[in-house]
Amino acid sequence: MSDILTDQISNSLSINKKQVAATIKLLNEGATIPFISRYRKEATGSLDELQVGDISSELKRFNEIIKRKEYILRSISENHKDKLTPDLESRITNCWDLNKLEDLYLPFKPKRKTRASAAREKGLEPLAQFVLSQGSMDVYIEAEKFLNEEVQSAEDALSGARDIIAEQISEDAVARNALRSLYKQTSVLTSKVNPKKKDDGRKYQDYFEYSEELRRCPGHRLLAILRAEKEDILRIAVDVDNDLAEGILKKQFIKKDVSNSSTEQISLAIEDSFKRLLTPSLENEFLKAYKEKADKEAISVFTENVRQLLLAAPLGQKVTMAIDPGFRTGCKLVCLDEQGSFLYNATIFPNQSQNQQKEAAETVKKLVEKFNVKAIAIGNGTAGRETQNFIKDTLSESSGIDVFMVNEAGASIYSASEAAREEFPDLDLTVRGAISIGRRLMDPLAELVKIDAKSIGVGQYQHDVDQHQLKESLDQTVSSAVNLVGVNLNTSSQHLLQYVSGIGPKIAKAITSYRKDKGPFRSREELLNVSGVGSKAFEQAAGFLRIPGAENPLDNSAVHPESYPVVIEMAKDLSRPVNDLIVAEKLLAEIDIKKYVTEKTGLPTLQDIINELKKPGLDPRGEAAAFSFSKDINEIKDLKVDMRLPGIITNITKFGAFVDIGIKENGLLHISQISSTKFIKDPAEVLKLDQKVTVRVISIDEERKRIQLSMKE
Repeated sequence: MSDILTDQISNSLSINKKQVAATIKLLNEGATIPFISRYRKEATGSLDELQVGDISSELKRFNEIIKRKEYILRSISENHKDKLTPDLESRITNCWDLNKLEDLYLPFKPKRKTRASAAREKGLEPLAQFVLSQGSMDVYIEAEKFLNEEVQSAEDALSGARDIIAEQISEDAVARNALRSLYKQTSVLTSKVNPKKKDDGRKYQDYFEYSEELRRCPGHRLLAILRAEKEDILRIAVDVDNDLAEGILKKQFIKKDVSNSSTEQISLAIEDSFKRLLTPSLENEFLKAYKEKADKEAISVFTENVRQLLLAAPLGQKVTMAIDPGFRTGCKLVCLDEQGSFLYNATIFPNQSQNQQKEAAETVKKLVEKFNVKAIAIGNGTAGRETQNFIKDTLSESSGIDVFMVNEAGASIYSASEAAREEFPDLDLTVRGAISIGRRLMDPLAELVKIDAKSIGVGQYQHDVDQHQLKESLDQTVSSAVNLVGVNLNTSSQHLLQYVSGIGPKIAKAITSYRKDKGPFRSREELLNVSGVGSKAFEQAAGFLRIPGAENPLDNSAVHPESYPVVIEMAKDLSRPVNDLIVAEKLLAEIDIKKYVTEKTGLPTLQDIINELKKPGLDPRGEAAAFSFSKDINEIKDLKVDMRLPGIITNITKFGAFVDIGIKENGLLHISQISSTKFIKDPAEVLKLDQKVTVRVISIDEERKRIQLSMKE
């Protein structure tokens, strides 16, 4: 079975069979996706994390198909033993398409009472088979033989026979597959407004009278239409040409050059079967299939946005003042030390009376001086812009303090969470929110892992897509980001540690407890003393953990402990201690890595080791940069067409990107307005979350609060 799985996954993903087989083996042994892609390149042929993840997903999918096949075979064997022919068994065993597999099972599937089953109970099965044989005898004469207390006329008998034939046609695998091809090529999605909900559904008015080929309908549009249907705003359908569909069925079930009373009955049964049984079934199947495709696309966009946000450049270890802005209730202000520990909090009212502004300015100046503040983080919510202007007016240009606007989406969710209550049991929710804003600037990754990724607010339709798939994909994205950056074993929170390869929540808790009892870790090897950390967990986790100041400098690098002997051998051959190899490009250039190739360690791993020794523990995220909106724009009425403004990309979708230009409403940068020099299929090709851009206003709809932007010259 493993060879068959390898073949199926290899064909599905167009990845070499040997690479797929090696990856499956590692996954089955309990290796994680980050570990495989980073430390098992020789085995997988240097597959990247995305490819390993795809193999993992396909492995799960095909294993589910295998389970379903086993269930179907068992069900038919137990309930219809005489019908499980060698041919049927072979067709089920060799089927890898879930829809076709269900087609094969459909005639044997236990079902509730149907019109066909009622007709069978009346003894009309032989009449149905007689009609299907399409002999020359008049069916009405034959139908007279089936009259009884329950069947009182020939028409009653033929009606029951047609019900049996209609069900038989609807359960025929060949017929369903033929119609499936028709739906795939020609089905049209239509939507009409529910007259009673017209006023409630204004935001969906583009779809009040709408039709489009289903195969050409973009995923984001389909999800919007399905959401409107769920809200009872729209009525939707998936249609094909009825005459074409019935013609396909007639070609299969009516004998060529035969036209008699039997064929008339079969034609009626075909019409009934298509409208009553096949249309609802295939409509649901295709809506489900295209919904799954749209889900996959939306989840992909959402997870990429989350990944970019998690990997946003950190400010680093600087004393930071953070402000959660507000008007009526004031601004919650906190001061944090270099490690993000809470120092002080206050409430200021810079957006009220002049006296309160003056008092707020004095408070800010005193705290900046008292704690030697190096940076100020301001939430980008209500009053954020006004608070930023106040801070800039309060501080002199010579202060050297950078002011940052920070995306505060999800901060309120964190402030009310169990994690926040555990960390700051005596602080108000609003103060916890301000702390989260400051920490997001200092280290976005370390802070955002504490929040359900779905609440970060950088996707569309995240509540409409498959929630299990979304969670799985987001968890994998968070894990990927954490392992890409690496984690300080001695300072990272339990929330951050649990995403490290091989660790999880239980071991993360054990690590923080160990630190509390025993003090900081002095080496990676000491991790083996933690309860629950065995050799497998250590193997998976060690390379992603960092210990600054460790006795062995390799413990603060991405070099895996299993490769330490190789580095020691390199140092020995150069007659130098390992320490001398760190950040020594000239010395490292003297090493001929081919000399150190072994059965287990190949050139990809050796090249990774050299690259890591050049810049050990290098943070791939870069450094945070300050940014300012236009001072003249505070609300939508301040905008004018052709105005050029600085902005920040806050969300990326398949149809464009949303840009914060410093007012309450984000502007839409449609995909057609991103570039005048090249065709763009996906905004993510050229844009990234939190990217600073200059945009031009091309239209303003104050009533609907919509702003259209362009990056074209």
